[in-house]
Amino acid sequence: MNQEFAESRTQPDGRVRNFSMLLSCTPRGARLARLLAVDALRNWGLPDERASHVVAELAANAATHGRVPGRSFRLTLYVVGGTLRIEVTDTRGDRRPVLRESGACAESGRGLLLVDALADRWGTSEGRIPRKTVWAEIGLAPPEPGTTCSGAFGD
Repeated sequence: MNQEFAESRTQPDGRVRNFSMLLSCTPRGARLARLLAVDALRNWGLPDERASHVVAELAANAATHGRVPGRSFRLTLYVVGGTLRIEVTDTRGDRRPVLRESGACAESGRGLLLVDALADRWGTSEGRIPRKTVWAEIGLAPPEPGTTCSGAFGD
């Protein structure tokens, strides 16, 4: 795990939270991405079930299809108002994800179908070459009044 940038914060108005971390482009890094996302969302007092599946699929895709030896992928979570945005950025901008039906006997190829079913919206965006970001957005129920978990100690 690369700890270049790891952050959880709440803005003064309590409306924006984010987390971002570089992770190794390996199956272990993909698993860690899911665990870190669940931890951040629980610290913020937000539901994590749908998001954990979306993070798992996008991170697994980055580790499998976006892998460049020696390069990491970045997981970023933003919560703005009632929307969670999940972004996974890798260094294979030449390989765009494609949503397609997989055969009944296929052992893989269903990840984006899950993302499509669980997220309200998803897509890709180009970053500085050679990067691409695959993102998904999930609408959240508003947090209970008085809940201001930021993930930071002492708040």
